[in-house]
Amino acid sequence: MENVRKAFDAIADRYDSQRKYVIPRMEDFYEAAVWAAAWPGSSPAILDIGAGTGLLSALLLQKYPLATLSLLDISRNMLEVARERFTGNPRVSFLVADYSREDIPGRYDLICSALSIHHLEHDDKRRLFRRIYHALNPGGLFVNADQAEAQSGWLNRMNREYWDSFVAASPILREELEAAMARRDTLDKNAKLLDQISWLIEAGFSGVDIVYKNRIFCVFVGKRE
Repeated sequence: MENVRKAFDAIADRYDSQRKYVIPRMEDFYEAAVWAAAWPGSSPAILDIGAGTGLLSALLLQKYPLATLSLLDISRNMLEVARERFTGNPRVSFLVADYSREDIPGRYDLICSALSIHHLEHDDKRRLFRRIYHALNPGGLFVNADQAEAQSGWLNRMNREYWDSFVAASPILREELEAAMARRDTLDKNAKLLDQISWLIEAGFSGVDIVYKNRIFCVFVGKRE
């Protein structure tokens, strides 16, 4: 994960401004993740894994303003941007750690992640799903908004063409877009969606389901009973 850390440390100050030009239907994607993070109380303990600059965390706090929120990421620079975003909120804490290798500290009602876990090797994804399961309180939910490969090569090519066309039409500097897509091509290790669903079930999750999908971008959820 060291190459991932270096890449995102380098772009932390401009990451947020690029997102809507790189992620098709970004608002729908994040909205589905927040909708799926359904907790019956008003003050859940939430962990955002691979939290980056806190985009998903900010939306979760809009839904649960009394939540206790922990942001975990390998990039110190990305979390520094998040610290600025949540300045003055004593309910928010930050942890710099490599979640692909280290234990998840604490217990949570909701564990969420957006556009991060796809950077892990597949075996590391499977192990992480098991650690997430054991870090959840009974009734807790895991919501992952991420990228996934199609089940077939031909559909995967179509998905990539759709994504490339979206980015090509984006009205921001060409070099910024090219750098973003270069990170995709060198750092992404997307697993097939149905494989990831099976890994969640294998980890012990129940009610595993897909709540959103737009080509490569998907949101899926599992519950610890």
